[in-house]
Amino acid sequence: MIRVLVADDQTLIRGSFRVLIDTATDLVAVGEAATGAEAVTLARRERPDVVLMDIRMPDLDGIEATRRICADPATAGVQVLILTTFDADENVFAALHAGASGFLLKDTRPADLLAAIRVVAAGEALLAPGVTRRLIEEFTRRPGTRVAPTGTLADTTDREREVLTMVGLGLSNQEIAARLHVSLSTVKTHIGRLLTKLGARDRAQLVIAAYDAGLVRPAP
Repeated sequence: MIRVLVADDQTLIRGSFRVLIDTATDLVAVGEAATGAEAVTLARRERPDVVLMDIRMPDLDGIEATRRICADPATAGVQVLILTTFDADENVFAALHAGASGFLLKDTRPADLLAAIRVVAAGEALLAPGVTRRLIEEFTRRPGTRVAPTGTLADTTDREREVLTMVGLGLSNQEIAARLHVSLSTVKTHIGRLLTKLGARDRAQLVIAAYDAGLVRPAP
């Protein structure tokens, strides 16, 4: 069961997300937070798999809340999925810097929202279609704004670099397995080794590493 915490300052939106989440047989809402500070407190107490985090909240905004959740060893395994109203929201870049694992527009279809939660909980993709791909491409163009992985490609194998390229292109583990004609478990093994060798926190940083290494080029 995937445990989800909903953080949004609007009561109606929080309630709607919670009802939607609870309709899924494999998801359960474990709490609601109206402020960033509440989100941090509940994340520490409930240890959800995923936090749906609105950026603009009172008391403590979603960016700082994300930073605190991702930096705290007690909540290191919690994935943060950012909710935003505008795909050009400048704050989304700061949210990625803070450790967010994905982004979602609030007008996303219900089925896509549930799918996004599953994807982020599994660490399988960065929601590459649409807004996230554009945001990542723009993010990698901005020197001094990102936290890149600490390792280098020197210790990686040719196959691992091939997998890293596909991660940078936004492919899911299943899609990578299909392209390389290998099993899903083999892909997961490569992803795990890349995370270790590159000192990357999550798949988001692997995408950044792929761009930084020139394995993937930003769209013109």
